[in-house]
Amino acid sequence: MNLVVGASGLVGTEICRKLIEERKQVRALVRSSTDPAKLERLQSYGAGLVYGNLKEPETLEVACRGVSTVISTASSTLSSQAGDSIESVDAQGQLNLVRAAKTAGVRHFIFISFPPTPVDFALERAKRAVERALTESGLAFTVLQPTFFAEVWLSPAVGFDAANAKATIYGSGRNKISWISFRDVARFAAASVDNAGARNAVIKLGGPEGLSPLQVVQIFEEEGGRRFDITHVDEDALRAQKAAAGDSIQEAFAALMLYYAHGDVVDMKPASRIFGIKEPTLMTVREYARRAVSGAGA
Repeated sequence: MNLVVGASGLVGTEICRKLIEERKQVRALVRSSTDPAKLERLQSYGAGLVYGNLKEPETLEVACRGVSTVISTASSTLSSQAGDSIESVDAQGQLNLVRAAKTAGVRHFIFISFPPTPVDFALERAKRAVERALTESGLAFTVLQPTFFAEVWLSPAVGFDAANAKATIYGSGRNKISWISFRDVARFAAASVDNAGARNAVIKLGGPEGLSPLQVVQIFEEEGGRRFDITHVDEDALRAQKAAAGDSIQEAFAALMLYYAHGDVVDMKPASRIFGIKEPTLMTVREYARRAVSGAGA
């Protein structure tokens, strides 16, 4: 049995779908406040639901019983509810889950994180703390560290509005990033299950090519046939935004924008060797742009 934590989120739902497609049993951890449409979607794939909360350790102990593999994608950053914070969910909540998994005799824990950044912030500290806890837990672990999700960071949510040909660029826009699709992150997570090569490993993930934000804009212009109106936010402004953040979630987005400004290109050869997933099969920015400008969505 595979327990997916954060199952109703963007990556978690896709992981459930992939595992069930591979005829693996899935138990989806969801909250009682989860959107019923998301629950119905998980059940339509064939996932069994278990109700719990990272902030309630006793529910995690129940959820982990009889489970061989835990896959955790949960974060407060994109799906925050009342009482959620980086500290309560991404830090303490994930540590609660590691302890529950160990107590229940789970054999393998797969954790979706992100690469270490040069910026100090609460989410960075939380991810590193959970990674350390896993390496010290005695559990077999896989830490996946994907860079920027194209579907999030090339979307209106963070100022990249393809429909209206407008883009907010953080920093100079010249530093390259290995943009990755959330669907490919889910592929790597699903491929980590029952994969001896992925055990006790920390694996960086990116897309098939490194492209600067300005190169990305050019691709969208070519695919959509429209010039973009570009707004730059310099690093000083981002540092000021981070310092003035009202909570750790706001701080996280400002800090991640600074990370974006610095860029991050991932060598995917090590991951390709472990998983047998070839770079040409990963979604390119151009493929994503073509879908976005056509209105086909992610």
